Amino acid sequence: MAGFEVLIPLAPFLMVAAIVIIPRWYRTNERREMQKTLRAAIDKGQTLPPELVDALSKDSVRPPATAARDLRLGIILLAVGAGIALMGYGISFEEMDALYPFAGIAAIPAMIGLAFIVLSVFNKNKG
Repeated sequence: MAGFEVLIPLAPFLMVAAIVIIPRWYRTNERREMQKTLRAAIDKGQTLPPELVDALSKDSVRPPATAARDLRLGIILLAVGAGIALMGYGISFEEMDALYPFAGIAAIPAMIGLAFIVLSVFNKNKG
């Protein structure tokens, strides 16, 4: 077991890297397999339906931000901030000074959520 202690401080960074890299790797493999299938179909002389071409081209295009999506994300982030603040409040019954750090941490998602709610009000795309 000697030598594995160095992995403990690296664990959060490795976890974030794994969360980002693994889905990207799976998506790349899925696209590669789809391209092989399409290439084989084209080589055999089969025509591709227009719906398939549209679906493939729309897959990589991100839909525009809407007011409803901004409002929804803002409310979710406000709820996350409130949950963190309530957790700090609950912990403060045991440890008096726990409320202030938790309130500071809770302010980050809450302010981002508030910004999304403001964006939903000013968003011209009301879809």
